Amino acid sequence: MSQFHAISAMSLCLASILVIISMFMSYRQELKLEKDIFISALRATIQLFVIGFILAYIFSTESPIFIIGLLGFMAINAAYNSSKRGKGIPYALCISWFAITVGASITLSILLLTGVLNFTAYQVIPVGGMVISGAMVAIGLCYRQMLSNFELRQQEVEIKLALGSTPKQASKAIVRDVIKTGLQPTVDSAKTLGIVALPGMMTGLILAGMPPLEAVKYQMIVTFMSLSTISIACFITCQLAYRTFFNNRNQLNR
Repeated sequence: MSQFHAISAMSLCLASILVIISMFMSYRQELKLEKDIFISALRATIQLFVIGFILAYIFSTESPIFIIGLLGFMAINAAYNSSKRGKGIPYALCISWFAITVGASITLSILLLTGVLNFTAYQVIPVGGMVISGAMVAIGLCYRQMLSNFELRQQEVEIKLALGSTPKQASKAIVRDVIKTGLQPTVDSAKTLGIVALPGMMTGLILAGMPPLEAVKYQMIVTFMSLSTISIACFITCQLAYRTFFNNRNQLNR
């Protein structure tokens, strides 16, 4: 079964009309996002073509060094973008990178060792990229929620500290809520797979000509990986980040 349909350059140009529609809506509503929309579309186009050429080369060589190198590059970029949500949290970039790397490494290692995935560029890079991206979004949510919670619940934390609680005990409720916030979108998405919408990887494989049931299996693997990676990444992020809100005297930083 192969029904792959190549998209011509003309078709791609015609599809860009959709971006113009978005810019027009922004102009009509006076959102002043026309420039941002245009730049984001242009950047996406350039970045996707660049990564397309890189992937074509890596797929042709199947070099483990290139595969690991590209995944590492993805993790660094994901950490950088998620750390932007953690402005005010010391070492946010390092925390993000460590959480993403550990989460993705554990999950990928389990699937590779059990034979669920083969260590090939065609399987590891797309799947790894998807779970790294999911972890990036979840960590960004954790940072934003943690900053908000410590600000809103400052008095509660200080009272607990005054009563003899350790920083870990005083932050327990906040950390729990933050981890839940980071996980919730992934959990909600998993609940609605195949009902509300066809997920991205499954849709892409079907468009590429893969039998639907085979595409479903790949999507299930990605879903399970996402739940595992994001759970680990959120836990590590929160356990390391909450400590930065306290000084060496176990007092809340102001």
